[in-house]
Amino acid sequence: MNAIILTAAWGVIMMFGGVFFKSKATPKYWAIVGILLAIAAVFAEIGYGESYFNVDLKGLLHFNSFNLTFIAVAYICTLFFFLLNGSDIEKVGNHVSEYFALIFFVLCGVAIAATYSSLLTLFIGIEILSIPLYILTGSDKRNLKSNEAALKYFLMGSFSTGIMLMGIAFVYGGNSSGTFLVANMGIGQGQLPVLIAVGLVLLLVAMSFKVSAAPFHFWTPDVYDGAPTVFTSFMSTIVKAAGFMAFLRLFDNVFGAAHSQWITLVAIITAATLFIGNITAVFQQSVKRMLAYSSIAQAGFMMLAIFAINDTAKEGIVLYTAAYSLATIGIFAILIKMNDYTVEGFNGFGKAYPLPAVAATVFLLSLTGIPLTAGFQSKFFMLMAALKNGQHTWLIIFAVLCAAVSAYYYFRVIQAIWFKEATTATSVADPAVFTAAFKTMLVITVVLILALGLFPECITNWLHY
Repeated sequence: MNAIILTAAWGVIMMFGGVFFKSKATPKYWAIVGILLAIAAVFAEIGYGESYFNVDLKGLLHFNSFNLTFIAVAYICTLFFFLLNGSDIEKVGNHVSEYFALIFFVLCGVAIAATYSSLLTLFIGIEILSIPLYILTGSDKRNLKSNEAALKYFLMGSFSTGIMLMGIAFVYGGNSSGTFLVANMGIGQGQLPVLIAVGLVLLLVAMSFKVSAAPFHFWTPDVYDGAPTVFTSFMSTIVKAAGFMAFLRLFDNVFGAAHSQWITLVAIITAATLFIGNITAVFQQSVKRMLAYSSIAQAGFMMLAIFAINDTAKEGIVLYTAAYSLATIGIFAILIKMNDYTVEGFNGFGKAYPLPAVAATVFLLSLTGIPLTAGFQSKFFMLMAALKNGQHTWLIIFAVLCAAVSAYYYFRVIQAIWFKEATTATSVADPAVFTAAFKTMLVITVVLILALGLFPECITNWLHY
């Protein structure tokens, strides 16, 4: 409860603070203070079960070590996002404080989506998470692509929300208890009632849209490409992970007993997501658009947690959140500094800027899933979770093959960084943007990714605290 109240309150503070902040840099520091307070409050709740706000939740939210650990990881990744990209948010427009306020409102939605125990609070959490993103996507008002992306995201998001509400209505009408509370629905094994089955499919479609799983991914490349790059970084990491957290808890707690009846459908969606995401990423010349398609491929791996629904899957989704978010935020932080977003834009980058080039290489290796990185451990956990499930072994083999395909487009960038010469003077970034503080944060991020690759229990043990 600490996280929800604090992030919502800090969002309001940031929103009204815009009237008093004289410098564009001031909101960044206030945002860092706010996220540090939220992280401390979450750890207080994990370690001591101490909530600073005595609120009667009426059973609408439920807090345990699993969802609190996820919130802590998501907020820590957001802290790295602020530290690496805070100055880039200042360059988007004149309403810097409002941008940070919207991000804090998104974080409030992240916490609600991770802790809901009623289908109504699931809907509220997803909407609180989504609506500020529509605004952030279109925040670069002078850019036609940003405006187009915001409109497309809003229309597609509204449509998927309607499908979600319809699914909730069917599940509510089909359960004998006549309740929205997850714990009281009593959906058991055996043949599902027609209303429940229809509701399950509608919710599967809606949640697949939210996490950009195929074939409901079609909005993702255009929205991620059109949005300001700094917000694309946030949308494709913390927001996507929160969607998967809500997805996992929904299908575990509501439909878990009927796992055998929907597992094949989820397996097909997972395989399609892995295939489409990786194959389309291969043909992209823009690194930003390639990362957008690769985020679909990464969503395919995260779908393995929904497929498996076991303790290893829960450990894996939290570890994947940390590994994927840190690596993606890191590579986007470097990409934002570039003058050219194409693969050729990285030609000669290693010789010109060795430290950022090494960091970019580690980030890309982690996204590929190379051993000794957090990305390898997170993919390993997902594959182990699917293997323990004991069904559809072909999906595990297919996922490994798709991970091998991903090496091609990630290694294209690494090849450009280290083995190709710069073609023009503008193909590398301005040296002034790589400040000492920025390089220090890159080093810390790299060390954390390698540490999680060697000691993943640093995070997974929190689930059993």
